Parts: sequence; structure tokens; C-alpha cells
Amino acid sequence: MPLRPHTPPRPWCPLSDAEWLALYPHLIHRSPAGRQVGDLRARMDAIFHIACTASPWRDTPEKFGKPDTIARYFRRLTHGGLWQSLLETLVALDDDDHPLRRIESFITRACRRAHRILGLGFLVLIRRLSIRSALNGPPWLLPDPDLSERLMRYFWPAIERRDMPAIRLLKRLLRTTAGKKSIPRSVRLAWP
Repeated sequence: MPLRPHTPPRPWCPLSDAEWLALYPHLIHRSPAGRQVGDLRARMDAIFHIACTASPWRDTPEKFGKPDTIARYFRRLTHGGLWQSLLETLVALDDDDHPLRRIESFITRACRRAHRILGLGFLVLIRRLSIRSALNGPPWLLPDPDLSERLMRYFWPAIERRDMPAIRLLKRLLRTTAGKKSIPRSVRLAWP
């Protein structure tokens, strides 16, 4: 499946009533147990604000509450599967005017942060759903486990024949599919 084009970036603004009502059903099942969240909508606004500005959590504006509390809630939602659910919902939506479509940019930016927590499995899901703007960098610099599996199937006969030139080529290709160990911050920030 080819990667979808980038979601046009949208500057952060608080969630509208329609956007909140579309997002709320996804939150209610994944909201972590424990003390009640005072204003869930403000907390999601804070998460999207930080995701869109690419600022560290400590730069959360005071009106949203304590930065540690916001970051902890983001981690809990991430471990609860919120971002995977939202990405799958976005792919399934046929209506381009759906309220979740309007905040797709916010969701994909938050997914970039969630990738740090969820790791390679989340990256594989993003690739399989073909949501390019949720990737944490250019696709050619990120690992691609599906491609490495396809390469192994293709080169397996050469490996059994002990064809050394083919094996050397396979090693080089597998190193490429493993992605870069780290992507420079300047490249990540320049990635739309």
C-alpha cells in the first residue's frame, strides 16, 4: 500500500466542540484508572499543543496544569492504545469533513511522540496503515521490517546456494532496511 501524502500541518488551536465530541469516545475507553481527570478536554488540548509545537513537556503553558501530569497522562494513553486506535479510525474514515479529519495533523504529531514510547511495533503499524505524516522522520531513514522479510524470502535460494555476491548484497540491503540508528534532530524537525 503506498504511503498517503502528508497531512497538511495545522497550527495548534483548542479543540472545537465537534472535534471534542468525535475524539471523546476514543478516550473514554482508554483513559487510565485512578483519580478522575479534572478537565479531560483541557488535558488533550495540552497534549496536542505540545505535540504541534515540538516543545519539551516542561514548556507546557501553566494554564494547562503541571507538565509532569500532562506527560504522565500522555504516556498512559499511549500505553492504552489510543494513538493506534485513532490512526486506524482515520484510515477507515470516508468522510473528508469528519471532525477527526480536521485534527488529523494534531493526531499524527502526537503519534510522533508516541513512537518514542511504543517503538518499532508502532512504526510497523504506521507503515502498514500508510500514514506518512505520523512517521518520525523520512521513511528511507526509518526501519522497515516488512521489507527485510521480503528480502530474506527473495534471497533465500541464493543463501542456500552460498552465492557470496548475493549474500553480500543482501547484507547491505538489510542494513538499509534497519534504518539509521539515530535521526538527527534537524532532519526530524524539518520533516513536515
